[in-house]
Amino acid sequence: MRPIPVIAAVLVIAGIAAGAAFSVNAVDPVVAKRQDSMKAMADAAKTISGIFDGKLAYDAAVFKAAAETIRRRSGIAMVDEFPEGSFGAPSAAKAEIELSREEFAALAGHLETLAAALSSAADDAPDGITESMRMAPGMAMGSSLLGKRAGGAVAGDDPSKMPAEHLFHLMLQDCTNCHAKFREKRQ
Repeated sequence: MRPIPVIAAVLVIAGIAAGAAFSVNAVDPVVAKRQDSMKAMADAAKTISGIFDGKLAYDAAVFKAAAETIRRRSGIAMVDEFPEGSFGAPSAAKAEIELSREEFAALAGHLETLAAALSSAADDAPDGITESMRMAPGMAMGSSLLGKRAGGAVAGDDPSKMPAEHLFHLMLQDCTNCHAKFREKRQ
């Protein structure tokens, strides 16, 4: 027996085994797509945070593009990325999404509304962050589930009247609330 056919056979068998193992461990395309979407939103939020913190220079187009990334990937687009049967490993999405679909959709819709208002704020400030974009001292930074905030304000407040920095904090709070209820903590 010649060693080359044996080596070739071993390589073919190893390749088949590796392929089978890869397909078992591969991330479902639906899960991969929503993971990419969540990463894009996280990157956009980091950009906006960097601009507000002064770590990144203000550029209205960059600010707007980041807000638009979040807007386009939230709302119904986000809800559609969580179809029935796409929960559990390797996804961190809990089945609770299916049980509380209306609540999940409300959070996704609220995030979209806030991101749209934040995007509009960039149109109103082409040259830099204005004082009206900043939060006033003592203004509550976050919200609780579905946008209810301390002091009696609720999600129905007109986002177009809120400072952009406040909108951003509310967006982050929506993300935190959604992850707290609908995302498994992974080590």
